[in-house]
Amino acid sequence: MAKSLFLFLILILLPLATAQQEFVNYYCGSHSGNYTANSTFQANLDALLSNLSSNTSTNYGFYNLSKGQNPNFDKVNVIGMCRGDLNLAACNSCLNDSRVLLTRLCPNQKVTLAWYDECMLRYSNSSIFGTLEMTPTYYIHNNKNATSVDQYNQVVQDLLRSLASKAASGDSHLKFAEENQKGPSFQNIWAHVQCTPDLTELQCNKCLFALITFIQTCCAGKVRGRLFTPSCNLRFDTTPYLESTTDVPPSLTPQSLPSPPPSVATTSKKGKGNSWRTVIVIIAAIVFVIILVVTFTCIYLRRRKPSMYVEGEYESDYDVEPTQTSQFDLQTIIDATNNFADANKLGQGGFGPVYKGTLRNGNEVAIKRLSRGSSGQGDTEFKNELLLVAKLQHRNLVRLLGFCLETGERILVYEFLPNKSLDYFIFDPIKRLSLNWERRYKIIQGIVRGLVYLHEDSRLRIIHRDLKASNILLDEEMNPKIADFGMAKLFATDQTLGNTARVVGTHGYMAPEYAIHGHFSVKSDVFSFGVLILEIVAGHKNSDFRDPDSGYVEHLISFAWRNWREGTALNIVDQTLQNNSRDEIMRCIHIGLLCVQENVADRPTMATVVIMFNSNSIALPVPSQPAYTVNARVPSDATSDVSRNNSTKALSIYEASISELNPR
Repeated sequence: MAKSLFLFLILILLPLATAQQEFVNYYCGSHSGNYTANSTFQANLDALLSNLSSNTSTNYGFYNLSKGQNPNFDKVNVIGMCRGDLNLAACNSCLNDSRVLLTRLCPNQKVTLAWYDECMLRYSNSSIFGTLEMTPTYYIHNNKNATSVDQYNQVVQDLLRSLASKAASGDSHLKFAEENQKGPSFQNIWAHVQCTPDLTELQCNKCLFALITFIQTCCAGKVRGRLFTPSCNLRFDTTPYLESTTDVPPSLTPQSLPSPPPSVATTSKKGKGNSWRTVIVIIAAIVFVIILVVTFTCIYLRRRKPSMYVEGEYESDYDVEPTQTSQFDLQTIIDATNNFADANKLGQGGFGPVYKGTLRNGNEVAIKRLSRGSSGQGDTEFKNELLLVAKLQHRNLVRLLGFCLETGERILVYEFLPNKSLDYFIFDPIKRLSLNWERRYKIIQGIVRGLVYLHEDSRLRIIHRDLKASNILLDEEMNPKIADFGMAKLFATDQTLGNTARVVGTHGYMAPEYAIHGHFSVKSDVFSFGVLILEIVAGHKNSDFRDPDSGYVEHLISFAWRNWREGTALNIVDQTLQNNSRDEIMRCIHIGLLCVQENVADRPTMATVVIMFNSNSIALPVPSQPAYTVNARVPSDATSDVSRNNSTKALSIYEASISELNPR
């Protein structure tokens, strides 16, 4: 009976013991090209990886080696690094697991990178030794918040900064430091930082302090946070995880444990046998229950809704309901766009190209792809849009259908809107003829509803910060939908003002307080909306309005304000609309001028704008001077087609001293 139970126990435990752990995260650099099977590159790679763990005994858990001559043909560079507290056996085991799993997950790819809990492995055909690499960057945190958050954050920051200096001063064998410290409410905080030892002290400091600074953005107040780059990594945790913290305390060593009671020591052989069988049965039962729990957990996780995974972040706060968005695999995206064929390209934005795609069920979609090698700002905009738009549902906001994060790709999948964007029609002398006043007024009203939802009615308060004609998409019935939330900001319910040192947006649409001082609020969007109304009425861009009578060019806001004061406001109106509703058009010009006033407090909120549109009996206040005025009107032949794009030089508010525009 005992032998049978032992056999049963071994058969149960063997799969658990041999199952390979998954990476914390990994990266396959598919953009760097593939190597062919049985090539010299593969032979060199296999040779380096097979000897990986055997070299760590003389390298203190750090391994770097090259083989081959030509980076474009056969040269391979490999870096393997174990966490600094690991013993040699654990390090060897981790690196061996890494080389097996990484080559399987990234087959035939020349550039790869992967992290386990206890080690990191990367290889490349390019030089990676002594080079500071900050991308890709991954972070993970859990959902539990620490007590006394401000005090906790300060302890974490101070602890990590101290460790960073110690690690950076390490030698070419090891740049690692770990420590634990008391936090608020007598809570222990464990932490470590580590750089690859091939970095200089300056490079290591730069890498670690960049991650420490980023904690405020990703993981502040969390009881566990982990950040990874190719060159450095760090972790802080309120649960001990380092090898040095798992030693048995002296007070609990075997020598100090009390002797077993005499009754146990003098138990008969029969009693021993019964006890032994009882122990085996209990262990077997416990293992069986564990297997059942693990099995059902895996089934549940596979069937549950997909949670958004953003650059190594696992955060259930951002779980997305299946009715809102889903995760697409890369092959589905490739098939839908015919491998991102130019024929399917709809346009090119700052984020990257947008393609039309057709899914296997026949549904048409718009696929937005982050450009390869894009800046960290592109990653930020991607995350921002994914996390915000997934939670916003309104008929006048573009609908996010899903996303794809696979082999380094960052892709958003939206509903397809066949009529492109508002600027495609309104600024084209021929196409704008199809926009009669009824359609233009309907578009204005739809934009108003979308902004009211963002500012007032959604569960989040969103400041768009880049409202413009090209970000208003039109469906088959010319209904407007606000798009592109990459620069949007989330406000607390009672928050009225935000501030940023990095001003983003489009010249001509940005409110002056935001463009000059970085101050933004719902009134920043109101200003952009006012510019947009005037553009829709005039059928011209805000920066290139040409007076049909004098031939002079000036900013649309200035032109509208001047004609309003002179009682000739109808001069702003698109000539194709002269026979339409005069009162509605005049009211739109009036509201537009109220929205672009220089004084933030004088501008209406979007909720007030709704009342202004819907209650014709209400007398509108007289608008004050707009934010931008013109020094002198410029003859049309001197403008040389004054900046017909949004990054205008002549009208840039950052060049106010030499342009036609003066921030007041």
